[in-house]
Amino acid sequence: MEARTVDYSRTTITELMIPSFANFSGKVHGGLLLSLMDKVAYVCASKHSGAYCVTVSVDGVEFKEPVEVGELVSLAASINYVGNSSMIVGIRVVSLKPKTGIEKHTNSCYFTMVAKNEDGSLMTVPRLILESNDDMRRFYDGKILKKMRRQISEVLDREIKDVTEQAMIESLAEDRCDVAYEREKL
Repeated sequence: MEARTVDYSRTTITELMIPSFANFSGKVHGGLLLSLMDKVAYVCASKHSGAYCVTVSVDGVEFKEPVEVGELVSLAASINYVGNSSMIVGIRVVSLKPKTGIEKHTNSCYFTMVAKNEDGSLMTVPRLILESNDDMRRFYDGKILKKMRRQISEVLDREIKDVTEQAMIESLAEDRCDVAYEREKL
């Protein structure tokens, strides 16, 4: 399998934000933007792998600026990291007001995609050729992100496995919640 450059699969999608995409205050629904991000991640990952891809996880979605009706939203995606069958796709979302030319960075995030064979099993993806310092930094960041995601899962699994219901209740006593369900008697 031939290695591919980051540029090989780099993808940008631009779409006009129309009234049916917005809530009552004229701001575009976050769910619509997530759908567009998923679409551009799929295109980018499929181009790199040459295969059907599915979304495994989404990290770092934080809406910094609202997107409004009438703006052009551009979603730029590139493969930042590859594992055996997984790819981390970095996405940068920018909106443009066509009349004024004012651009704003609305958010960036990472989609982890995996490539599938015809039978639905995972397939190996091409290696990634890093042609610049930015490519290398993004690959390294992806490696750290993958490691941190694994560590978070391990910590959560360990914490939940060993904690009792009473310990959870005591831990939550200072938080903004009330435990208001009938608990089983021991």
